[in-house]
Amino acid sequence: MIRTDLAVEAHEMTEREGKELRGVKVKTTEHGSIKRTVVDILDAEGAAAVGKDIGRYVTIEAPQLKYSIDDYETVCGMLAEELRAMSGSPGKTLVVGLGNRAITPDALGDEAVKQLIITSHIKKYMPEAFDKDFADVCAIVPGVMGSTGVETAELVKGAAGRIKPDLIIAVDALAGADMSRVCSTVQITDTGIAPGSGVGNHRDGINRESLGCKVIAVGVPTVIAAELLSGDELAEEFKGIMVTTKDIDLVIARMAKTVANGINKALHRNLTFREIEEFVG
Repeated sequence: MIRTDLAVEAHEMTEREGKELRGVKVKTTEHGSIKRTVVDILDAEGAAAVGKDIGRYVTIEAPQLKYSIDDYETVCGMLAEELRAMSGSPGKTLVVGLGNRAITPDALGDEAVKQLIITSHIKKYMPEAFDKDFADVCAIVPGVMGSTGVETAELVKGAAGRIKPDLIIAVDALAGADMSRVCSTVQITDTGIAPGSGVGNHRDGINRESLGCKVIAVGVPTVIAAELLSGDELAEEFKGIMVTTKDIDLVIARMAKTVANGINKALHRNLTFREIEEFVG
């Protein structure tokens, strides 16, 4: 089984296998060099065929995102639009930075949270400090079970039980199956997320069913299985090995900033990039 967290790739693989695809709708549009693909999994039949939960999966592919300021700003805007469309107007938002901060390809969530405009504590004690364009936002970085000894989903559930957010946005690094999408793609989905699933390390899900509120997952594929790059003769030998790009430090810095500012622009209306920089530093 080829591992991928991207619904667009799971759909492509299902099509290549010649399976009949019912209960799935796919639409692709292009914005210059940037491609947006929406995969809607409509029912249980579609979910079984593709291997993904029922819901909407939006993939934004931007091959030049690492190097182009214009593409960076465009993707931030597109991400903000998708988050607004999926979330509506939440009263309080909890952003969860998933992953392992000690492993660069898995540090996306931690790095993104560092660049968010966090307002919940100030709104509580100094409500006059922000106008209505600023949302009520808080964040946690729960770490991984190997470091904490506690299931990540349990830590998020505990925080959510105390904070009682209307919306949770979970940010995580993903696994892809196509090297052209690794480190240049963002997926947004309203189905939540199962941390570690793309690398075969399944953990409890972070979703509406487990947490009792709307959950949107934002992810970037930062690794790919080595067997997909090695050719048929060596595929067995490379099973279980995940690889990333040599410029992963640059990738994580740029993608974390892109995801964070997409979230900032979605939640805090009418802010310019310069104003965001002034808040975050």
